[in-house]
This record gives sequence, structure tokens and C-alpha cells, in this order.
Amino acid sequence: MSVLVYTESENGKFKKTTYETVSYAKGIADEMGTSVTAVAINADDVSALGTYGADKVLTVSNDKLSKFNAEAYADVIAQAVKKEDAKVVVIGQSANDKYLAPLLAVDLEAGYASNVVALPESTDPFQVKRTAFTNKGFNITEISTDIKLVGISKNAYGLKENQAEATAEEFEPQLGEEDFSINIESVDKATNKVTIADAEIVVSGGRGLKGPENWGMLEELADVLGAALACSKPVSDMEWRPHEEHVGQTGKPVASNLYIAVGISGAIQHLAGVGASKYKLVINNDPDAPFFKAADYGVVEDAFEVVPKLTEKIKAFKAEND
Repeated sequence: MSVLVYTESENGKFKKTTYETVSYAKGIADEMGTSVTAVAINADDVSALGTYGADKVLTVSNDKLSKFNAEAYADVIAQAVKKEDAKVVVIGQSANDKYLAPLLAVDLEAGYASNVVALPESTDPFQVKRTAFTNKGFNITEISTDIKLVGISKNAYGLKENQAEATAEEFEPQLGEEDFSINIESVDKATNKVTIADAEIVVSGGRGLKGPENWGMLEELADVLGAALACSKPVSDMEWRPHEEHVGQTGKPVASNLYIAVGISGAIQHLAGVGASKYKLVINNDPDAPFFKAADYGVVEDAFEVVPKLTEKIKAFKAEND
């Protein structure tokens, strides 16, 4: 009776968040005195999963699953759960995972706890700590169903190496036409060097930048930091930046290690969408901007003076330490 974890991959490669999810599954398995079984769909190399605690990997190779399909993926995982007699299933909280979770919960008749930020408070009864009220608070949720489905928030648990053998086993789930009732014609990807979903650092701009012609300094800062670029809703509404860069409650959620907000006042909808970031640095010339109340660090100064200087300092630091 293992803990089963779904390991998300893209173009055959695992994301960093996948290793965090496996690390979390290993933590639960240790508490329950059992092992970790991972499910990998069309992944190129599964050996790295063992570094973070996977004892066994069920490898699924199927051309029909080359594009993410929530119905089909849920069926694959559900069949793996039944095969392994798993009582706890761990997934991430990516956009795909959020489509997947309710379908999987229905298939398994499982209670589902999303946005989990820590290992269970107790495994009997099974209780987990979750964020609530758009990351303004926490609650303890008890899952009483036979199978428990847990969605771990990005950057909540971290990567923890727990070397295991990770023996690979081919798994051929039975899939029918009903699993592919939704036909995926194409997938459009953002062209950023680093995507917002995967970024450790996000550099975001608002109306304080005064126009799209001034985004070059943010692009340079993001490039130096290896960060993703983002923007507030008004900026995308005015078409200064593409819609896929819009972050906030009505855009993409951000759970980066560092969120740098430049010229963003901090409307409640924006704060709700970026509140899960570990550290928030705000640069704004208005000392009364609401964002400063939520910031870990704040700079009350003209962004056009601060950002170029910050970029040069980071460049100099990297040159001295490379």
C-alpha cells in the first residue's frame, strides 16, 4: 500500500515542481511507514525521481497521451492507484493539475485537499494544512474518504533528496474512446524564456512604467536574474504587454520565491494572485501604495532610477562571483 504521486512532465522532461511533489510524497510515506510509487507519462528519463524518494516508477508510453488530456490522464492515474492499492495520492497545483484533480477525485471517490502547504498534521485521522482566503490564512482539513487526494502548493515544501532505487515498471492502462471525448487541436505556449508557472523569480510591471516603450529595463532585469516577466491587469488590458503575462486573481497565480513588483499599486485582486510568493519586493514612488502593506521589502523611489541601478549591481555581483 504505497503513496502514489503523479509526476508531471512536458516534452518528456520533468519540471522542478515535479521533484517537489515527489519529495512531499516521500515525506508522507515516511510518516505512514510505506513506499512511494510514481506515475510518469511519456517521460524520457525517470531515474531522477529516485533522488527525491520514488521507490518505483510506473512508466506509461502512449502517443495518444502526448498532449495533456485531463480525462485520459485521470483514468491512467486512477488505474495506477487501484493497481498499487494506494490510499494517498499526491499531485501538484499547476494549471493542468487543477483540471486533473476534480476528475481524478470523482474516479477514485476520494476527498481532495488543494493548496496544501505542509506534511499532514496527522495521518489518522488524515489532516492537512491548507491556505485559505486567497492566502491570507490557513485551515486544517480532514479527509475521511478511503483514498485521499492531496494537491501540494508550489514552493510550499521544497526539494528534499531521499535517494531511492526508483525501479521502473512498464504500465499499460486500458484506455477507451470515452477518455478522448475532448479533442485537443493545438497548444499555444508563451514565448518567455522562463514561464511564470516555473519561475523562481518573477519581475512584474504596472502602470507606473507609463508605457510599453519602457519595458526594456524590466526585460533586462529579468534576463539578469533568470526571471519570468509579468504584468498587472491594467497593463494587459491596455495591450502594453501580452495577456499571458497578466498575473493576479483574474490572471495567472504566482508562487515564486521572489516577486518583484515595479510600478504596481497593489489592487486587492493583484495581491490575491501573488500572495503565495515567499518574498515580495515592491518598487514604487508612492509611499501610500497598498502593495507596501503586503511587501517583505519596499523601495520608495522612482523605478526609472532604481531598476537600472539594481540591474547593474546584480551584473557586477555575478561577474565577481562567477
